[in-house]
Amino acid sequence: MPATTLTSADQFRQLAASPTKLRLFMLSKLPMAYMAGLRVDSISEERATVTIPYKYLNKNPFNSIYFASLSMAAELSTGLLCMAQTYKSDPAVSMLVVHMEADFTKKAVGKITFSCEDGPTIKAAADQTKLTGEGVTVVATSTGIDEAGDKVAVFRFTWSLKAKLRK
Repeated sequence: MPATTLTSADQFRQLAASPTKLRLFMLSKLPMAYMAGLRVDSISEERATVTIPYKYLNKNPFNSIYFASLSMAAELSTGLLCMAQTYKSDPAVSMLVVHMEADFTKKAVGKITFSCEDGPTIKAAADQTKLTGEGVTVVATSTGIDEAGDKVAVFRFTWSLKAKLRK
């Protein structure tokens, strides 16, 4: 697809899918995510998948991945979908996590993969705020699965999206 026909969301997804560009972004804007070893496994209009490995920098005293490290990976899987809808948007849209809740069901060891499949819901919320200028909230769910295919955690992030309309 020629660059001139790509939407800003498509352009963002291309950037996020590039390991080198994403690592540079994380190093400059999300250094803890970079150090924790977060990687974008895949990103599409509907879904984003982020992995986090069990390693020395993100472990807890119980020999599993520290919950805050898990939340970084889960948040990134939802945030990528929000960022795709706000990247170079006109009008500009601000985004902020206003609430988070989580359920932990199994010890997180090895590589954990977090997936969020709320792309269409997030797009609808972003489109709404761009159209009305009113702030909207959207709940995005990210589920963490271990290498054996077992669910280790489910995170729900409430994102606030607000268009910055010109007056």
